[in-house]
Amino acid sequence: MGLLDFASDIGRKLFGKEEEAGEKIKEHIEEDNPGVENLEVEVKDGVAKVKGKAKDQSALQKAILMAGNVIGIKEVNADEVEAPAPTEADNAVDYYEIKKGDTLWAIAKEHYGNGNKYNKIFEENREVIKDPDLIFPGQKIRIPKD
Repeated sequence: MGLLDFASDIGRKLFGKEEEAGEKIKEHIEEDNPGVENLEVEVKDGVAKVKGKAKDQSALQKAILMAGNVIGIKEVNADEVEAPAPTEADNAVDYYEIKKGDTLWAIAKEHYGNGNKYNKIFEENREVIKDPDLIFPGQKIRIPKD
């Protein structure tokens, strides 16, 4: 998984100056570590370069989303993260960008035909979404295929 684009003006505000961005994003990811060892994050010109060893594709995807959903980050490059090859289950995930007015219930209704499955989306994004009632436009999340 290489480079993903993000909206640099939305997300969590973690840093004031780009010089401190790498360390702040690293701390943010490690706080709820999805399964990445020896994590390193460098930021230059709004591009976060993530390095380390992911236990699986899910961990890699979550680390990328955690880094990218930060104000000031417009791209995430994870070319230097070691991870097992994607399995069929790993490929059964779509990415979704939250729109104004979205709720996890509405997203679950749209993707699964049943709003009650919003918790499935929340659980797949627990490291990315801290509170299922607090999502924001422009935020990117993972949607597991049903």
